[in-house]
Amino acid sequence: MRTDYKNNLLMDPSGFVLLSDYVPHIVQEIRYFSTYNFIGERIDGYEEPCAILTVEAARALKSVSNEMFVQGYRLKVYDAYRPAGAVKQFVLWGIEDQDIRMKPYFYPELEKQELFAKGYIAKQSSHSRGSAIDLTLLDMKTGKELDMGSPFDLFSEMSHPDCRAVTEEQYENRMTLRNVMVKYGFKPIDCEWWHFSLDDEPYPDTYFEFPVSSAYLRR
Repeated sequence: MRTDYKNNLLMDPSGFVLLSDYVPHIVQEIRYFSTYNFIGERIDGYEEPCAILTVEAARALKSVSNEMFVQGYRLKVYDAYRPAGAVKQFVLWGIEDQDIRMKPYFYPELEKQELFAKGYIAKQSSHSRGSAIDLTLLDMKTGKELDMGSPFDLFSEMSHPDCRAVTEEQYENRMTLRNVMVKYGFKPIDCEWWHFSLDDEPYPDTYFEFPVSSAYLRR
């Protein structure tokens, strides 16, 4: 095990797996590998568009996927494990960077500095502990995502899970996702309908730094 003692960040991925190895029906759109995210460029540490999780979280998500698959849905993942360096990039962007090119798409109602106070950006992320995931449901009949009333990473009250400004159908879609995630041991947060973390996570105090890379995971 290799440890960065200065920052208390571990580089050892031995407790992690590729989510697709556990959940073969998973659909992946890893936004931080692309430029279509709230910063507008590929994020540090995202070397491949693949979802990585701790073994424990992947096993729990497999149960979620199995139940949803029977009901005609597949899980679509936007983000899973996130290197601590990526979170640092978020923070520096929020504090220092004057670039607001993606504001109309991801935070139209807020100023960048408000993203911290509103809970959308944090100095440390549960994603870096390896048991948090951002996801939605894909309807296998239509091939489209369920309408959740707001897109992934829209930093707005419309994205709060309990927001009743959305339609009844959109709210029920959110609750369908939320209920099955909670059933299998994940806990939600109050400002993002897409975000869940494993309640009994294996590394509650450890923030990992290794890259999002299948090659790094398997070496």
